[in-house]
Amino acid sequence: MNTNIRVAVQSVFGLLLLGALLFVPAGTFDYWQAWVFLTVYSVMAILSTVYLLRRDKAVVERRMRVGQKSESRPVQKAIIGVIAVMSIALPVFCGLDHRFGWSPVPTVVSWIGNVMFAIGLVVTIFTIVQNSYASANITVESEQKLVSTGLYGLVRHPMYMGALLMVAGMPLALGSWWGLAVLIPVLIIYTFRIQDEEKLLRQQLAGYGEYTQKVHYRLVPLVW
Repeated sequence: MNTNIRVAVQSVFGLLLLGALLFVPAGTFDYWQAWVFLTVYSVMAILSTVYLLRRDKAVVERRMRVGQKSESRPVQKAIIGVIAVMSIALPVFCGLDHRFGWSPVPTVVSWIGNVMFAIGLVVTIFTIVQNSYASANITVESEQKLVSTGLYGLVRHPMYMGALLMVAGMPLALGSWWGLAVLIPVLIIYTFRIQDEEKLLRQQLAGYGEYTQKVHYRLVPLVW
């Protein structure tokens, strides 16, 4: 199937699935936070995907190889499975939070959450632009080169930094304080994923050991 068609089909399916995971648990379509979030998500996803397709279609094809089957390391297979479960659980929980009013947030906080989500997505896109081998699965390709400038000069894993912003922004955007609790397991998962990934990079990516001596922070500047 043509890459453009595959991307379009996956995008539509993903948007419909996300909508179902929000509105069904909420028990109503009268959920303005979900509508705003889906709009932000859709616009940002379309713009970034179109940009990447025009810039380098191979990058998009590489990013589409995702899931447990695409991982070669047992630890990463387990981590991807947990991430998949959490990706479903978070919107479902936020929908339930809206339905039962467990932890409503002020309108301004929801807008801040949308901004955080958008910034996180922009960070991930810039990461892909700077490193076209930043794939969705842990691997090192034969022609891959070390990238140490731009966002990679700030932290060693800027894509995870962007993803963390998105995870933190999503529950706020959807009106759920309790949804922020997901940050705890996400940070634990990212810690295991990054440490295992760096074992592979030290072994297979030339210059990575020296790079870690220059850029000390893995995920959050000045923290870790």
